[in-house]
Amino acid sequence: MAISSFTKAKIFCRLSSTQFISTVPPKISQFRNKIFLANLLRRYGFSPSQLHTFLARNHFLLNHSNVHEIQSSLNILLSFKIPQTCFISLLFDCPAVLDFNFLKKWQIGVSEFGDSGVSPVAICSALALSKRFQIDSDLFLDRVGGLKDLGFNGGVLTRVLERFPRIIMMNGDEICEKIGLLEGTGISRYGIERVFHYFPEFLGFDVENRLKPLLDEFLELGFSEDEIRDEIIRDPRVLGMELGEMSRCLGLLKTLKCRVPIKLKIFSEGEFRAGFGVKLRVDCLCKQGLIRREAFKILWKEPRLVLYEIEEIERKIEFLVHRMKYGVGSLVEVPEYLGANFEKQIVPRYNVVEYLRSKGALEFDVGLKSLIKPSRLRFYNMYVKPYPECEKMFGRFAEGTGLQQRHPVGMWKLFKPQKLSETKEDVNNMKSFMEPLV
Repeated sequence: MAISSFTKAKIFCRLSSTQFISTVPPKISQFRNKIFLANLLRRYGFSPSQLHTFLARNHFLLNHSNVHEIQSSLNILLSFKIPQTCFISLLFDCPAVLDFNFLKKWQIGVSEFGDSGVSPVAICSALALSKRFQIDSDLFLDRVGGLKDLGFNGGVLTRVLERFPRIIMMNGDEICEKIGLLEGTGISRYGIERVFHYFPEFLGFDVENRLKPLLDEFLELGFSEDEIRDEIIRDPRVLGMELGEMSRCLGLLKTLKCRVPIKLKIFSEGEFRAGFGVKLRVDCLCKQGLIRREAFKILWKEPRLVLYEIEEIERKIEFLVHRMKYGVGSLVEVPEYLGANFEKQIVPRYNVVEYLRSKGALEFDVGLKSLIKPSRLRFYNMYVKPYPECEKMFGRFAEGTGLQQRHPVGMWKLFKPQKLSETKEDVNNMKSFMEPLV
């Protein structure tokens, strides 16, 4: 039977329509999902920059068969009362946690121990770990119950789960082994809870290969068992020292060349506390981007750094990098920067130099060494005295301090300060100390 032209056209339109439906809708569907997710995540606290990065990293969410399940998953996460910063961090670190079936099981489990004192931050940490290692809520509940049976109160339990969620993957014997080690050093039950509260990461260390050799090293260095016990209770982070680290820190302290009052203040609380103080400052400098060798060199050149608080050191480095635009490596050449007073020396001098640079009054670039090393009087005479408007930002000297008579404004010629070099004896002492650190 002959097929009419109208019938052929009808069949062609149907085939074309079928082909269009099979190819184009996935792109349209993905685009619609992206718009839906973008609007959804913005309502849950994502900033535009976070939103762009999150969706670019997690294309699987755009191909989700049911994007409304993602909304249900977000609602479950919010029901855990997780703080906003932890909530966004959880999704960035482990986006697979948006699995609806996974969260539904956890919602049932959380409702069972909601009054047990476990904080929302602890739940957040446990969720990320559980999804990565396929741990269900029942095992988590069992581990929480086991920790309670060991006598841990709500505060310690919450702290451990927040800072060291991997404890839910440990069995009771491993935990008891750590407790037995602490009891063997004479630490009381209160002291053990303090260790778990302030340094729960200690639970991840191996007893035979890490903790026992560390305690033996302390004894070999001449510290008594009572002193070791007291220092552990005072600051449990002592247990986080690497093998041989205390020896290197004490070796640095013995080679310091500084004024007697500074050395007496460094050792005012004993050698153990002084050595641990060096370790904390070295870790702080390494966290900012320096290697350990450079950190030890800075501390050797600027011993006052051992006396400064970690927060103060971090504030100075942040100002150096983000405001002054120097690399953190410049501290190796000018460690005196970290020993200078932030409010009275660093900030005023920087403000003066920046002002003069903006006015075109400097004929050369003032480096970090020229900014920090000159004495207050020398810096004043070179950069402040010729320009009265700088005195307010620098701070005037008191009357009768013996300043030279003011020269006419604009007639003062600036010269680069001479390079300050170390003595040969200092270089040899530094080389002998740094050789074991290579």
